[in-house]
Amino acid sequence: MMKHLLTAAALTFAMPALANAVVGQPAPAFTATDSNGRSVSLSDYKGKTVVLEWTNAECPFVQKYYSGGDMQKLQAEARAQGVVWLNVNSGAPGKQGAVSGAEANAKMKQQGFRSTAYLLDGDGAVGRAYGAKTTPHMFVIDPKGTLVYAGGIDSIPTANPNDISKAQPLVKQALADVAAGKAVATPTSKPYGCSVKY
Repeated sequence: MMKHLLTAAALTFAMPALANAVVGQPAPAFTATDSNGRSVSLSDYKGKTVVLEWTNAECPFVQKYYSGGDMQKLQAEARAQGVVWLNVNSGAPGKQGAVSGAEANAKMKQQGFRSTAYLLDGDGAVGRAYGAKTTPHMFVIDPKGTLVYAGGIDSIPTANPNDISKAQPLVKQALADVAAGKAVATPTSKPYGCSVKY
């Protein structure tokens, strides 16, 4: 019994060290399989700005940004500037929003995604490494590999598309700061949305 308690205590203390990427520190390395079955590693994009967008098409907070094309526009603008944009789905098999590669590709085509790749993280390894809590939960990594932003996509935590134009566009501003060679003015914010379905 004592051994069991000690093991449980060790796990409790060990978990935080494994999770939650820290802004201002090197972004956690990862390798995941994309929707086309290719292996994708963060190291593939060394020297480039990278955006990680946690997604779940069934979440109303994700739909807020995709239904009117706002996320697709942001993805396209970022990629035109040389930014790598990776969707990450950490939904466990059988949970809401979890998709196969074919389902992800169909959704991307239907909604006109402009991201670089869609990563399938069904075991939650990438999500846990970054401490991803919500869909969308957004992370920006600068060309040096440093995590420079983590949080919400904007400053108004609702599922109402009408709020997008009124909100502070936190990810867009972070990308502009990185492009200008400046420190990100708002490096963290509280993520909002549906919980990641690990």
